[in-house]
Amino acid sequence: MIIGVPKEIKIHEYRIGMTPASVRELTARGHTVLVETDAGKAIGFTDAHYLAAGAEIIRSAAEIFAAAEMIVKVKEPQEIERSLLRPGQILFTYLHLAPDLAQTQDLLRSGAICIAYETVTDDKGGLPLLAPMSEVAGRMAIHAGATALERSHGGAGVLLSGVPGVAPAKVVILGGGVVGSNAARMAIGMRADVTVLDRSTETLRRLDNEFRGAAKLIYSTTESIEHAVLEADLVIGAVLLPGAAAPKLISAAMVKKMKNGSVIVDVAIDQGGCAETSHATTHSNPTYIVDDVVHYCVANMPGAVARTSTQALNNATLPFIIKLAKMGYADALSSDKHLRNGLNVFRGQLTCAEVGVAHALPTVTAESVLAISA
Repeated sequence: MIIGVPKEIKIHEYRIGMTPASVRELTARGHTVLVETDAGKAIGFTDAHYLAAGAEIIRSAAEIFAAAEMIVKVKEPQEIERSLLRPGQILFTYLHLAPDLAQTQDLLRSGAICIAYETVTDDKGGLPLLAPMSEVAGRMAIHAGATALERSHGGAGVLLSGVPGVAPAKVVILGGGVVGSNAARMAIGMRADVTVLDRSTETLRRLDNEFRGAAKLIYSTTESIEHAVLEADLVIGAVLLPGAAAPKLISAAMVKKMKNGSVIVDVAIDQGGCAETSHATTHSNPTYIVDDVVHYCVANMPGAVARTSTQALNNATLPFIIKLAKMGYADALSSDKHLRNGLNVFRGQLTCAEVGVAHALPTVTAESVLAISA
């Protein structure tokens, strides 16, 4: 198979779809890998590294899209990239379609086979291609929040850890999954006063066994969320409904009642955000203030630590890239239900029910378009 790896063009996105080590695994199996020139340069992966791994270096993304049977990326394709997709071409990347009608419509028009990292599953009910970036984002969220709490960044001037004689900051984490648990570990390590809310009693028990009293673990209800958020210095939005838009757990009215100079880090912003006052920001302009509450809503947080993030992501995606390249999309998707769960768009048809609900669009099942038994 001919696999294309274009340079990411989303603002301040320095990750790349495949590392040189991953490319070597594909070329050693007889596949052709086309990498756009300087695509990995910002994180120390030079054209020379890719050439040594057996890749071909290509001058432009347009040439890569024109030649490749499968495109491997990190972030959702931007408008210009979507215009380059062609019928039957495989797109394997993060998509986050639920809050993005324009992208959804463009991908449907393209006729491509679009597989989203964030909805691929595993035998444990997890999301193995989302988990590495969720780990990174969860850990980064506490650092971002601690910085935003500084007075020079618009915050209340609160030190997360406190000092002897002064209480630490109150950190509230909405969601105890991969993002939330990683955020909690970092916040506990920084000696903050940590509360985690989740609707799964199993999750709360798991975190209780891990944290052993170092964090307060509260069942999530409208009342408990409101109480915790209004007391918080820092709120981490870490909720996730796979494939669907994030629920709006923090209302605009709630934000008005929050402490002046408090901070919301909305990690759920890729799926639309869990605060009504959230909108996507960038690494170059990461925060804004609503009702004296600082909002940090960077939609590609792991891009700030692009080398670590690229390596962690490739560790998870490589087996699926190899399978798609070896078997082709039809056999790979038919034989692997977990990869099949990643199929969001198939030749003009929407195959992710959650995205259909978000945009009021008709959907079909992946099994029906592949003509296999569910």
